[in-house]
Amino acid sequence: MDNVNILIIEDTPAESEALIKVLKAHNYTITGVATSHKEALTLFYNTKVDIVIIDIFLNGLPDGLAFAENISVVPNAAKPFVFLTSSTDRQIFERAKLTNPFSYLIKPFNELELLYALELAVEKFYNQHEVFLGEEENTVVSQDYLFIKKGKSLKKVEISDIIYIEVEEKYCSIITETEKFVILISLTKILELFDSHIFCRTHRNFIVNTKKITEIIPIDNLVLLKGDHKVILSDKYKDSIMQRYILK
Repeated sequence: MDNVNILIIEDTPAESEALIKVLKAHNYTITGVATSHKEALTLFYNTKVDIVIIDIFLNGLPDGLAFAENISVVPNAAKPFVFLTSSTDRQIFERAKLTNPFSYLIKPFNELELLYALELAVEKFYNQHEVFLGEEENTVVSQDYLFIKKGKSLKKVEISDIIYIEVEEKYCSIITETEKFVILISLTKILELFDSHIFCRTHRNFIVNTKKITEIIPIDNLVLLKGDHKVILSDKYKDSIMQRYILK
C-alpha cells in the first residue's frame, strides 16, 4: 500500500520544511521539493506524483504559475494541484484561475485548511474520470487506485495490490497484503468498477484478484491466495473458475 505522493514546489526552506512536517504527520509521501521551474518539471515527469502544492513565486518570479500553466495543457500529464502563495495580487489570481487549480491558499497556511484542500483536490480530480465516491465520501476509486480515508489520512491503495474483497450488505472489506479497509460500496458497483478480466466472484460474498490465486481446491470448495488467505468457492462459480484458470 502506498500513501498519496505529493510534490512540493517551494523556494523557501523554512516553509517547505513546515509543509513536510505536517504532511508526513498525516501519512503523505513527499516525492520531492522543487525550488525552480526547471527542477519542478524534472521531478513532476520523473517521479510518482498524485498531487502538487505550488508556490506561485519562485526566486521572485511567477515560475510556479508558469509550471501550472505547462502541466495543465499537456495531454495525459494532468495532476491535481493547489496554490499556496503569499501573493494577493488580483492579476496573478486571475491568471492562476485559468490553470484550473483545486484551491488557492494564502500563506501562512492553516494546517486543517491545507489538509482539507488536498483531500478535496484528490476527490474532485479523480471524480472527473467517472469514479465512485462512497456515500460517506470516504473513498475514491479510479482506474488504478483506491483513495481511502482512514482516520485523518487519505491513503492510496493500488488496485493491483488487492488480494480479495469480502462483501457484506453495502460494505466491502478490501484485503491487501498489509492492510484491511472497510468501505461503503455495493457489490454491484465494485464489479462495475474493477476489471472483470482480473477480478471475479468465487462466491456471492467474495471477489478475488485472479493474479493472486495460488491454488484452487474444488473438492474443498476453496481458493487459496497469496499471503495465506483463502476464500470460499461456491458451486455457482466453480465451473467458470475452473474453465478460466485451469483449462485454458
